[in-house]
Amino acid sequence: MSSRTTDAPPARSLAGAGLTQAEAGRRLARYGRNEVEPPQPTPLRQRVLAQLRDPLIMVLLGAALLTIAIGDYPDAVVIGLVVVFNTAVGVTQEVRADHAVSALSALSAPHARVLRDATPHEVPAAFVVPGDTLILGEGDVVAADAALTEASALLIDESMLTGESEPVDKTAKDTISAGTVVVRGRGAATATATGSASALGRIAALLDTGRGPTPLQRRLASLGRVLAAVTIALCLLFFALGLVRGLSVGTMAVTAISLAVAAVPESLPAVVTLALALGARRMAARNALVRSLPTVETLGSVSVLATDKTGTLTEGRMMVQQLWVPSSGVVDVSGTGYEPTGDLARAGNPLSGEQLRPLKELLTTASLCNDASLRPPRPGADEWRAVGDPMEAALLAAADKADCPDRTVLRQTCPRFAEAPFDSLRKRMTTLHHLPDGNVLVCLKGAPEAVLTSTVLAEPPDLLDAARHQAALLAARGFRVLAVAGTERLVWDLPVEDAEHGLNLLGLVAISDPPKAAAAATLAACREAGITPVLITGDHPATARAIAVRTGLVEDGTAGQVVTGPELAAAPDSDVSGVRVFARTDPQQKLDIVRAWRARGAVTAMTGDGVNDGPALRQADIGVAMGARGTEVARQAADLVLTDDELSTVVKAVAEGRRVYDNIRRFLVYAMAGGTAEILVMLAGPLLGLPLPLRAGQILWINLLTHGLTGVAMGAEPVSPQAMHRPPRPPGQHILAAGVWQRLIVLAVAVTTFSLTAGVVARAMDLPWQSVLFLAVLAAQLGVALGLRARLFTTQNLFLPASVAASALLAMAALHVSVLQSLLDTEPVGWSGTGLALAAALAAFIAARLMRGAFHGKA
Repeated sequence: MSSRTTDAPPARSLAGAGLTQAEAGRRLARYGRNEVEPPQPTPLRQRVLAQLRDPLIMVLLGAALLTIAIGDYPDAVVIGLVVVFNTAVGVTQEVRADHAVSALSALSAPHARVLRDATPHEVPAAFVVPGDTLILGEGDVVAADAALTEASALLIDESMLTGESEPVDKTAKDTISAGTVVVRGRGAATATATGSASALGRIAALLDTGRGPTPLQRRLASLGRVLAAVTIALCLLFFALGLVRGLSVGTMAVTAISLAVAAVPESLPAVVTLALALGARRMAARNALVRSLPTVETLGSVSVLATDKTGTLTEGRMMVQQLWVPSSGVVDVSGTGYEPTGDLARAGNPLSGEQLRPLKELLTTASLCNDASLRPPRPGADEWRAVGDPMEAALLAAADKADCPDRTVLRQTCPRFAEAPFDSLRKRMTTLHHLPDGNVLVCLKGAPEAVLTSTVLAEPPDLLDAARHQAALLAARGFRVLAVAGTERLVWDLPVEDAEHGLNLLGLVAISDPPKAAAAATLAACREAGITPVLITGDHPATARAIAVRTGLVEDGTAGQVVTGPELAAAPDSDVSGVRVFARTDPQQKLDIVRAWRARGAVTAMTGDGVNDGPALRQADIGVAMGARGTEVARQAADLVLTDDELSTVVKAVAEGRRVYDNIRRFLVYAMAGGTAEILVMLAGPLLGLPLPLRAGQILWINLLTHGLTGVAMGAEPVSPQAMHRPPRPPGQHILAAGVWQRLIVLAVAVTTFSLTAGVVARAMDLPWQSVLFLAVLAAQLGVALGLRARLFTTQNLFLPASVAASALLAMAALHVSVLQSLLDTEPVGWSGTGLALAAALAAFIAARLMRGAFHGKA
């Protein structure tokens, strides 16, 4: 266990001498390392087996055995390659995503300052033990649950645990939790719980909730069972009919098995895998890291988006948004974050110099009564940073927007010589400053209830009433309100607290963590796509409601629209599906809300960045964590990590998920219609005088060309223009529902009709009708592939028309290359036969376009 001495405050300023190094070592052996046990890495063998257990892969392996049994080794090799491709891509994506999350985790390897042997040491946070004396300063991450023994103006950010956006004042004897951050002040604390016994560890323990298969996995498993049953039934039916017609057992066995292979869309796993992999790649380019491939499609099924507030809907930075001064009323402040640029305006009109005077006095006083500072963007970054209390930093940014005097010059000309710091009892802060003329400037800011009183202010009662009324209005809108006052004294040698009377009210400051500029549009896009947005936060109900109203999540004035954690606890069995805003929720309640939605059949996506969000992220169908500011617990629990921390990225990911599912359904229409058509041709052909319409090798060649490159290319089709303007599909909906099986049957009949027509006409024209029929069946299926495109002339997926062209060339090669002629028993068909096949292809293309129109372009 390594440690090094630090420049922390001397040991005599802290209670006791801390543990000895020897005792710390013994406690480390007894209690274990101070860390949440990381998830065990999944062995490669287990990942591969998980891919091979997919029901469709099992069907393919069965088909491969059948093709080997009849000696069709090329098709067996193709099926084997599909299985290998599917497994390799799935495993690679999972491993790559795990490595990316590990890289994010490596960015935050925390350390802690502890007192040992009466000397401050810096040690890895994992080596902190119960009984250690923690030395806390501004910017430190609290390494363990602890009891404060000393605190000086200590302000703790607990948002990662509670969701509360405002830091909390702490005094001696208060408790603090692992994972929280010191925003301001300093202190010392005795560690009381570490590792899994800490608040962070107890929340992480809630992550042990199992997750079932995704909607796509359930649908494909169902399809795999249906395909297996139908394939066996058709194989037996065709075999029996052939025997009835007097055909040999050997011929019928080979042909029936070939039909069975044709009925199975063996490239479906490859199409699914390619579509998911391309989706994951597109998402990564849009700042969304997918941790497993099925996550991509599940996003397209999302019907409820449960989002947290701080940093997701809001900027995660405090900002002064309104000012109120007694002489002129409310003024709006524009800008972004802590950047010291923006405007002050009333009713949209910029203020003149004289109108700015009382506002400058207000903000100058707030700047002097202030311990924060602003840091300009670091190289490669574009955001200003706050050092100290975020609300005080917001006051400094507002002062710069009002063109107040430079703070460095101001503090030189008006140096502070005394102060009474803010604490949770007084709820105000006062500073005394020397003025150049020798007088003393008194600056005070604090909560309205602690400032707007006659004992502090020398103002008439009607002004105090007006100020209290305005403060109440601002607070009801979710703002954190500060009152600012000041005055000049000739001299002052009494305690600072005695200066807190007879002051002049300068005004009110309304501060909040404002909504992101794109938040309202993002939530509107969710509703347009049929997704219900829900806000779940640990913050104050008024703040949660204000953000919900400003982002359009709920309408202003709706009664009963915010439910708090205590209300949920009082009625645990209540129906929460009608609630859109939850406030003051704890981790278990977030988990319960997600479970309640899932129990109603909803597919939920949950966003979060804090430790308190981890259990709900794991329980949701899709857990979405913030990569930049998110905690390690949140990232490990999530399925999707947003590297840009933007909620709009989730909406883009949903569109990508719908694209994937549309492409899978489109391929099923194409591939299963083609397979069904081949079966119908074999069953109906003899009734039209075509004894054995297609030979086994011809069926397998058609299957290879149509289900091979062409089928896989369909998985790369671009998103449909209507994808985000329709509701998500019901979770229990079969993959062949919503018009898929109807289109499948219609197109199967169409391909069968057009192909048999070509074969019958060819026989009447004394052409080699079996070769014409072979070419027509193949060409008609390729026509369907092009006709099903959502964007017919798009250039975003040139792979599809190229693969159709390549398949057409290989089809002609089967008629003209001697090796293939002997293998497939084909012969050239001439221009007339080729024309009949092209006519079948054109007719099938038109039928596919009509089907898209009849079903409003779905899939």
